[in-house]
Amino acid sequence: MLREEGYENPNEVAPRVGIVMGSDSDLPVMKDAARILNMFGVSTEVRIVSAHRTPDLMYSYASSARERGIQVIIAGAGGAAHLPGMVASLTPLPVIGVPVRASTLDGIDSLLSIVQMPRGVPVATVAVNNATNAGLLAVRMLGIGDADLLARMNQYQEDTRDYVLTKAEKLRKDGWEAYLNQ
Repeated sequence: MLREEGYENPNEVAPRVGIVMGSDSDLPVMKDAARILNMFGVSTEVRIVSAHRTPDLMYSYASSARERGIQVIIAGAGGAAHLPGMVASLTPLPVIGVPVRASTLDGIDSLLSIVQMPRGVPVATVAVNNATNAGLLAVRMLGIGDADLLARMNQYQEDTRDYVLTKAEKLRKDGWEAYLNQ
């Protein structure tokens, strides 16, 4: 079914995470999830699948994701932001919603639309425009069954801690004024 729409390429590694968005205007935010997943060596596919403008495509994508090997879906949308919830209603896979800041209401509309899902249709929701955390959450979900990936997440956390401690020591040593003037 999706083969006709170009979602399968037999020469590529099967994607483990699907990253979908309602519009190409969401891509500047959603690219951060793809970058994080690429950094961890997790294969992805990135698609535009609008809940409102291409509902048949959204249905086909979400309902076939599991059989195509997808293990987690990250769905980003702005405004009414129905995409994450609709995708979650069509698949048993975990769905992570990324509220995208639109031109009005500073993304709060998107956040509330994604986080206020009815009982039985869960969507894990990250902060507005925080596709980085969506990617990191997907890595942690996949790491439950992948010891190598979990080890890389542990290393990422250690590296993050070391980065912050280095900055903290520099601030302590130099003082806040010198630190800010560098």
